[in-house]
Amino acid sequence: MPEVIVLGLGSMGSAAAYTLAARGVDVVGVDRFTPPHERGAHAGGTRIIRMTYAEGAAYVPLLRRTYRLWAELEQATGIRLVTPTGGLNLGRPESATVSGALTSAREHGLAYELLDADAIRRRFPQFHPAEDEVAVLDTAAGFLTPEIAISTILGLAERAGATLRFGTAAVSYSETAAGVSVLLADGSRLEAERLIVAPGGWAPGLLGDLPLRVERRVQHFWRPGPGYTPAEFPAWIWEAGGLTAYGVPAYEGQVKAAFHAPPKPEVVDADAGAEPPRPDEELPVRDWLRPRLPGLADAAYAGGKQCLYTLTPDENFVIGPVSDRVTVAAGFSGHGFKFVPVVGEILADLATDAVPPYDLALFSPTRFR
Repeated sequence: MPEVIVLGLGSMGSAAAYTLAARGVDVVGVDRFTPPHERGAHAGGTRIIRMTYAEGAAYVPLLRRTYRLWAELEQATGIRLVTPTGGLNLGRPESATVSGALTSAREHGLAYELLDADAIRRRFPQFHPAEDEVAVLDTAAGFLTPEIAISTILGLAERAGATLRFGTAAVSYSETAAGVSVLLADGSRLEAERLIVAPGGWAPGLLGDLPLRVERRVQHFWRPGPGYTPAEFPAWIWEAGGLTAYGVPAYEGQVKAAFHAPPKPEVVDADAGAEPPRPDEELPVRDWLRPRLPGLADAAYAGGKQCLYTLTPDENFVIGPVSDRVTVAAGFSGHGFKFVPVVGEILADLATDAVPPYDLALFSPTRFR
């Protein structure tokens, strides 16, 4: 009987399986698909990584560790996973995007610059902020390549001794006198001493006690002229016009720019999946970009990519035990991918009775009770 089963081998589950196997733990990972794939939250080529964290200063200790772990993965494999670009948190000074980034930077002594509108335009002429807007420049920011990262981590997990079962869906799990039992879609069962549940968009079905919702998001890609390479154009998050948008510099010839949350979010079922981009969905993004990033607004549209966001009511993660034998990881969508390796460490700790060196109260599954 294995020591640990990991349900879900996408972003967080792959890292948990790898960390456990690297520590010599007998681990079996299960996924209904073969990650990386296009049915979850990780598709789309790039994800932003940043240190000045508007979502809360409590995330910064995890960010410091995750940056080190990404570098170790690159060193161990020779595969580039992080592209430094710098990053801008833009908006009015009182906006959550700017004020939150400043709070995290000042509380933790992070490197940053506060730029007024004139300085933004001088340093980054692609951006056209309003006179009352500012930006927090995060010198550590950049982007990750999620599909490459997940493939890399799963390869390391197998080489470390993990047993990975793809095309195997889990229906439910239960605790037994000896440990845990997982019912698979083919009617068979897997048993182990401990269980990690990291199911992405399938979390509502497996973690019904948690208030999770799954929403459809669309990433949009553009083909502008010169001036948008990682050396010229930073990753960015901009709160303006009643919306928050984000963007990533050119990767494989395409620049990403999209809404973090659309004006009318769509709740979806993970089994059905998110609908592909619709013909008119680029237009609101283009209209939002026009006064702010006109070079992108006037660029050729390169298409969209759908993905699933799994969200908690407060949009903070869920990481922690729900019983003595079961640990869960869910609700990461929108800002979770950068944390993959450190969440893998935390999950491995929790599944083996080690104590993670972080304050995890913000992420406790019990906070919703």
